[in-house]
Amino acid sequence: MNKKLIILFVLIGVISSVTIYTFASGTLKQGPDLTIPSNDDDDKEDSSHMKETQVQEYESEDDNDEDEPITDQFKDFITDAVQSTIDFFRHKELQIVAVGDSLTQGVGDETDQGGYVGLLDQTIKENEQKTSVTFENFGKRGNRTDQLLTRLDEPEIQEAISNADMILITIGANDIMQVFKENFTNLTIEPFREERRQVEHRLNNIFAKIRDRNTDAHIYLLGIYNPFKQYFEDIEELEMIVSEWNRTSHMITRQYDQATFIPIKDLFENTDVDLFAEDNFHPNTRGYERMASRVLEYLTDQEE
Repeated sequence: MNKKLIILFVLIGVISSVTIYTFASGTLKQGPDLTIPSNDDDDKEDSSHMKETQVQEYESEDDNDEDEPITDQFKDFITDAVQSTIDFFRHKELQIVAVGDSLTQGVGDETDQGGYVGLLDQTIKENEQKTSVTFENFGKRGNRTDQLLTRLDEPEIQEAISNADMILITIGANDIMQVFKENFTNLTIEPFREERRQVEHRLNNIFAKIRDRNTDAHIYLLGIYNPFKQYFEDIEELEMIVSEWNRTSHMITRQYDQATFIPIKDLFENTDVDLFAEDNFHPNTRGYERMASRVLEYLTDQEE
């Protein structure tokens, strides 16, 4: 058996035992169900919506910079490259609510600042003292779409959503992981297709439930990324599954007013910078910094 696949099987076993947020794949069986249909037009549209994020490589060629805290570098980057975004929040009173899985909770952020949501909060407040932007974070590690749908009925979350001006969502990757765990001994494409249909239905219900509580807030649904690409780039099915999941999420947002899909998959590709935490699945602080920068750009673009 291919050495990479052996490693991958071991990783999936570890993931299942500690229930961390990730997605992985073994050898998908060959057959008529192997290839997920791709809509080239959707791919082109996704690309046209992709922001030309000025992602700074935070590592310097000068080793003397290694002692500089990552967060300080990020603050400098935000001040220089996304000042227009900070200006957008000046003199505004906004309530921003984040719901979803471990990416919302900030798992993997070694500075314990709350991941991309915490970085957004700190950046906005520290760069503009005349603003009143409040963040509420309801991220919960391991959440799938069905679990988030249930949590939206909790009184605390309902009240927060009712008062929100913007709502940020990360969800879906744990649904993929659940398919891997349930079909590990007989892994084919078809279970992912079926689950994607179920996720589409649940995402519609999530959006509908949010709209029942708040008809005006802008909803931002973040995509998912492929953390295994750096190790298993030759397993094409992994990339196919993640891309199709993102197309489904993008399609959902286009069905609602005041709703936007924010792609993040590209932020974790083609980079020599380490963007993953020690578990090799969640973003580290640098990964969350890239997500925060991308989200800031979309908030400004849409709200203007």
